[in-house]
Amino acid sequence: MNNRIVSSALRARPTVALRRAAAPAFAANVRFSSSDAHGQESFEAFSDRYVAFFQGAQDLFEVQRGLNNCFAHDLVPSSNVIEAALRAARRVNDYATAVRIFEGVQEKVENKQQYQAYLDELKPVREELGIDTKEDLYTS
Repeated sequence: MNNRIVSSALRARPTVALRRAAAPAFAANVRFSSSDAHGQESFEAFSDRYVAFFQGAQDLFEVQRGLNNCFAHDLVPSSNVIEAALRAARRVNDYATAVRIFEGVQEKVENKQQYQAYLDELKPVREELGIDTKEDLYTS
């Protein structure tokens, strides 16, 4: 029985040669974050970049990827960015994403007054595109 324990312990332990082979031979500089690509970007440059992105988005995947990247930053997108995103969502014929954009804004702002200010500023666009908010859809 002792022989079986010793032999299984020896099999479970990797040999020195295997451990050396698994270690990398060199150290490489690897960038793990894509946020470094834009450095210290101003809010205006950020807004212009995402407005241009959403104006050029041609399919749902692009729109949702842009929204995911845009809302991942530690700021609330400007109303111009939100308008471009809404128009892109309607252009690719995805009403649900258009409604969800307002949910994203609601999560990003600090209080209800800021969210209401976004709703008031974007009201003409919402009416033009026929987009309701989640609160309008589910008034129970």
